[in-house]
Amino acid sequence: MLAEVFALSTAGIAFTYAGYPLLLAFAARHRERPAHRGPTSAPVTIVIVAYNEAERIGAKIENCLAQDYPGKLRIVVASDGSDDATPDIVRRYADRSVHLFPFPERRGKAACLNDVLAACMDEFIVFCDVRQRLEPQAVASLLANFADPEVGAVSGELAFESDSVTGFGEGVDAYWRYEKWIRRNEARIDSVIGVSGALYALRRPLWQPIPPQTILDDVLVPMNVVLQGRRVVFEPQAVAWDRASTQAAQEKRRKVRTLAGNFQLLTLRPSLLLPWRNRLFVPFFCHKVLRLVVPLLMVAAFVSNLLIARHHDRLWTLLLLAQVAAYALALYGPRSTALQRRKPVRLLASFFQLNLCVVHGFVEFLTNRNAHRWR
Repeated sequence: MLAEVFALSTAGIAFTYAGYPLLLAFAARHRERPAHRGPTSAPVTIVIVAYNEAERIGAKIENCLAQDYPGKLRIVVASDGSDDATPDIVRRYADRSVHLFPFPERRGKAACLNDVLAACMDEFIVFCDVRQRLEPQAVASLLANFADPEVGAVSGELAFESDSVTGFGEGVDAYWRYEKWIRRNEARIDSVIGVSGALYALRRPLWQPIPPQTILDDVLVPMNVVLQGRRVVFEPQAVAWDRASTQAAQEKRRKVRTLAGNFQLLTLRPSLLLPWRNRLFVPFFCHKVLRLVVPLLMVAAFVSNLLIARHHDRLWTLLLLAQVAAYALALYGPRSTALQRRKPVRLLASFFQLNLCVVHGFVEFLTNRNAHRWR
């Protein structure tokens, strides 16, 4: 029985990070459903939620105003309890179709979105964050996908500035490229499981208010679209440029918050776990849910291997030593200048840190009721 536990645990880990992406790529190659694209000049509103972004909000507004879009474009900035100069800077653009929602209390992004979307009347909404720089054609590229009536939301592509991808940032960039590859193949078959919060678009009639404590609006909003029978596609030409994290602590905080949001999502929308309600149940389960289980599978694989190795042949001992060596490299490799240059060591370290963040994310979900608010 211990041997079966070991086999099932290792198979589960391998399927989550390698098997599912490969099967997805195979299916996308043989069952592709390309979305029909066409130009549009329909009015669009760009929605930005900001908290204490006085240093960057002006540049972001200028970047949005510079979009090469043929239709009417409005910008709405929701100041989520900012106590710096953010609201004052936004007001300077009032004569350029930039509108301010100055919320006095810091409630979190989801609450601001609910209030702003209730007041928006344009047919299409583009959501973006303050930090990223948009390519001039980003909005037009997103909206071109709405020529297909089956498309309800569109995800843009988050890319990293090349001069910022060094050292620790290489691992962040590599993981994001892996994630984008999965999302691109999901969209080729039907829909992506989650969009890039840095840039995505929505048909406004499909908007449904989300719980104010929501952490991951960029997963819940598109999944609400899916539950309404529409597709969520990926647009690689709509690019938002960011700078990769250079500090492990900063990236860990971001990842822990995201994973806490994944746990929260299962409680906010349990219908996503019902195959008869969620037509994307299989990709949702493989992409989102299985990753939350991998730390348990890792523990099960190690403990079962340890117990078997105490009483059985050399093969199980070698497998146990291989696991110990892998964990040792993951823990101490990044501290060694020589080892951290080796790609297998960086991948092991990233895999171990990712699953450690899953554990921390679960604790965050259980203990932090303010995770949805800005820090």
